[in-house]
Amino acid sequence: MNKLFLTFSTLLVASVTAFSAHAQDLKGDAQAGSKKIAMCIGCHGIKGYQASFPEIYKVPMISGQGAKYIASALNAYKKGDRKHPTMGAIATTLSDQDIADLAAYYDLHGKVEGVPLPAKASEPSASVAALLAKGGCTSCHGANFSTPLDPSYPKLAGQHEDYLFVALKSYKAEGYAKWGRNNAIMAGMAKQFTNPELKQLAAYIHEQAGDLKVVPQNKFR
Repeated sequence: MNKLFLTFSTLLVASVTAFSAHAQDLKGDAQAGSKKIAMCIGCHGIKGYQASFPEIYKVPMISGQGAKYIASALNAYKKGDRKHPTMGAIATTLSDQDIADLAAYYDLHGKVEGVPLPAKASEPSASVAALLAKGGCTSCHGANFSTPLDPSYPKLAGQHEDYLFVALKSYKAEGYAKWGRNNAIMAGMAKQFTNPELKQLAAYIHEQAGDLKVVPQNKFR
């Protein structure tokens, strides 16, 4: 009985792993993605648009974000590793191909060729420098916070300060049915800091030059 259960578990894990790999390897079509953004532009295509759960904050800028990160985030909402009522409801309606296409679209959206970013972020204050070193932030997100070590990690430079703060806090949230993010690396990092310290990190990263932007989009297309 135990042997059979273990065999089944092994096959299940292998199947889930293969499925996840397949979802990540799908080739996105930006042109196809441009026809699937109706549910995205109502929030992410309006400058200054604010979410109200679990608190009021500006929704993240996603135009110019890396495709693999967008796909990873949407899949996390779809699986429940990221918990948010609106994003979870939207993500569950998307197929793997939809996610790949949307990711490809926003990766290119609003990009201006030939506009170089600084190789390194601006010099932080001593207190912020200590926080960055403690969290090892640049080792994953790049010296300028726009060149992540892995393309499935987000670009952070210039992102809305209040969103960054809420996102960082979400990795500390535990036991909530509709809020929080399951990521062992980020949880371990975020839990080292008090909320005022996370606010300092969010403010500094927001001040950096980056690719992220809000490109106003009309829902009547």
